[in-house]
Amino acid sequence: MHNLSQKEAQIRIEKLSQEIDRLRYQYHVLDNPEMTDEVYSSLMGELRELEGKFPKFKLAYSPTQRVGGKPLDKFVKVKHTVRQWSFDDVFDFTELKKWEEKIVKIQAKSNAAKEELDYCAELKIDGLKVVLTYEKGIFIQGATRGDGVIGENVTENLKTIQSIPLKLNQPISCIVVGECFLSKKELERINKDRKKNGEPLFANSRNAAAGSIRQLDPQIVAGRKLDSFIYDLEYMEDRNKIPSKQTEELEFLKKLGFKTNPDYKYCRNIAKVDEYYQEWTQKKEREDYGIDGVVIKVNSRKIQETLGYTGKAPRFGVAYKFPAEKATTVVEDIQLQVGRTGAITPVAKLRPVRVAGSLVGKATLHNADEINRLGLKIGDTVVIHKAGDVIPEVVEVLKNLRTGREKKFQMPNVCPICGGHLTREIINQKTQKESANYYCLNKNCLAIKEEEIIHFVSKKGFNIEGLGEKIVEQLINEGLIKQVADIFALQKSDLEPLERFAEKSADNLIKSIEKSKKIELAKFLFALGIRHLGEEGSVLISRNIKIKNLEELIKIFPEIKKENWLTIKGIGDKMAESLLEWFDNKENLQILKKMQELGVQIIIPNTKYQIQNTKLQGKTFVLTGELNDFTRDEAKDMIRQGGGDISSSVSAKTDYVLAGDNPGSKYDKAKELGVKIINEKEFKKML
Repeated sequence: MHNLSQKEAQIRIEKLSQEIDRLRYQYHVLDNPEMTDEVYSSLMGELRELEGKFPKFKLAYSPTQRVGGKPLDKFVKVKHTVRQWSFDDVFDFTELKKWEEKIVKIQAKSNAAKEELDYCAELKIDGLKVVLTYEKGIFIQGATRGDGVIGENVTENLKTIQSIPLKLNQPISCIVVGECFLSKKELERINKDRKKNGEPLFANSRNAAAGSIRQLDPQIVAGRKLDSFIYDLEYMEDRNKIPSKQTEELEFLKKLGFKTNPDYKYCRNIAKVDEYYQEWTQKKEREDYGIDGVVIKVNSRKIQETLGYTGKAPRFGVAYKFPAEKATTVVEDIQLQVGRTGAITPVAKLRPVRVAGSLVGKATLHNADEINRLGLKIGDTVVIHKAGDVIPEVVEVLKNLRTGREKKFQMPNVCPICGGHLTREIINQKTQKESANYYCLNKNCLAIKEEEIIHFVSKKGFNIEGLGEKIVEQLINEGLIKQVADIFALQKSDLEPLERFAEKSADNLIKSIEKSKKIELAKFLFALGIRHLGEEGSVLISRNIKIKNLEELIKIFPEIKKENWLTIKGIGDKMAESLLEWFDNKENLQILKKMQELGVQIIIPNTKYQIQNTKLQGKTFVLTGELNDFTRDEAKDMIRQGGGDISSSVSAKTDYVLAGDNPGSKYDKAKELGVKIINEKEFKKML
C-alpha cells in the first residue's frame, strides 16, 4: 500500500469508490448482495487508509463521506428551490370519483383536452419526506419538507442512508423528492435497545424515522439503518429531458441510481386505481415498512401542468388513505356486559366515530383494572384502536382535554341484570391472587343464560341457522326457552304467533333445529360452553375419548378423574378442573339427558375427516391473518384431517404459523421466536 505512486493511489481510490458504490447499490437498492459484509468492510478499510495517506484524492462522493460529518449544534434552515406540497386526502371511492370529476372538467377546458387521462398509483410510505439536490450528478444537499417553503438542512444525516446515492449514474443537475423511512424490523431492534437503556420507546416507525433524521449526530443516525424510496423528479436543468409520464419518470429515477418502490401500477381508469387500493388494503401489513394509503397521480405530465395547484395542494394528485385504525372520540358512558361465564365486562359507550372502515359506537374496556390503569373517566376524550374485525378498544386517555366535568367510574357490587352479588375469583390459592374480572355469582342470571344459549347455537357449536341473538332474546322473554335443551322441544306452533315469525320463517327455523340434532363430538363439547374449554380443547378430547353416542357420554364423562383428563396432551389444570366441575353438576347432566330424549345425536365424522398419516402428523399450527382460498375453519379442518394440532398462541413449541393477509401480533411473535411462517401456497403444498 505504501509503495503506491501518486497516480496509482488516485486510480486505486477512484476504483475502490466505484466498486464500493456498486456493491452498495446491489445491496441497498436492488436487495441483491454480491459480497459478504466482511468483504465490503475490508474494501472500505482500504479506501479509508488510502484517503488518509492521500487526502487530496478523496472524492466528494466517496463512500467514506457517509458518516464523516461532525455533530451539529443545530440545523440550518434552507429555502426550497421548488415549493413542496402535500396531496389532499380522500377516504373512499365516492370521494375519489369526485376528485376525478373535478379534474376532468378542468382538462376539458384546457389545451390538454385531447390527452388520455390515465393514472399512476403508488404506495404512500409512512415516513418522512426529504428533498435531495444534485449538481452535475453529485449529492450536495438534503432537506426536510418543513412548511413547504423553508426546511432544515439534514445533508450529513441523509448521507448515512445507503440507498441514497452520493453520485448519480448521469452527471445531471436535479432535485428529487422521496420518503425516508425505518423498517419495522429496525424499529423493533431499536426499541429493544432503548428499553434496555431506560429510554422512551418510539410509538411507530414514522416517529422513529423523523426522530432519527433530526439527530444532530450523524453517527447516531447511521446506527438506525434508515432507508428511502424516491418518487418524484421535481426539477431538472434540461426540462426537455424530463419524462412525459409519471410511470416513465419512476423508471428514469431508477436508472439514475435511486431506490424506487417497485409496487407502483399503471391504471388506465379510476376503477383500476380502486382495484389496486383494495389489493393493498389487504397486503399492506406484509411489507417491512409502513404504508398508510395510495398516492394517485395523473400519468401525463402535460395534464399535470394544466391542472396545476390550489392554494395548498396539487390538483393532479390525491392521497387515497387506508381506513385509520386509530381515532379519537368521547366516552359518553360506561356500561356493563354479562358473559356466559358470568364475567362482567365494562364497555365504553362512545360518541360514534369512523375507524378501520366502520362506524364505531362501543369499545371494550376489558375489566376494572384496565379502567384504573388508563385513568379513564366518563366524559374523557380517548384514542380507540380497531384493526379489521378486531373488537375496538380504548388505548389512551387524552387527559389534557379534560374540563373538570368528567365522572369517575365505580364498579358496582351487584350484577346490573339480576342483582346478584359480584366478586373476583381466587385464581391462585397459594398467593390468593384474584382474577381481573368480576363475576356474577347467580347461575340463574338471565344475561348468563342468554349468552350460554347464543354460544350454544353459534356456527362453531350447533350452528342453528335463523337463531340469532335477537330471536334468542325473544324466545327467552316469551318463556319458550330457559336453557339450551329447550331449543329442541320447540314446535312450529310455538313460533308462528310471535312477532318476526310468519309460517315460512317458523317452518325454516324448526327444520334448522332438526338438522342440527346430528352433531360431531368436538362441536357438541364446544357448544356446552364449559369454562376454559375452547374449540381446540374440544377437538383434543374428541380425538382421545372414543364414544359412540350421547348416552355413552352421559355415562362415561362424569367418571373421568382429573388425572385422566391431564393425560390428554394440551389439556391443563384449569381445563381439567372445569371439565370435572361441569360433569359433576347434576343440573348439567339433566340437560344432557333431555337433549338425548329430544333426539340429539353425537355422530362419528365421515372417513374423509379421519386423521391421515401425512407430514402434518404431530405438528402444531397457529393461524393469523385473512386467508383467501379457504376460510380459517376450513384450514383448521384440513390441519386436523392431516393429524396436526392447532394452538391459539405462538410459542417455541409451535411448528408453523400459517399467515394470511393482515397478520397480527402472532406473526411478529413467530418472527421473534424463529418459528417457520408459511403462506397459503406453501400450506397447500404440505397438504
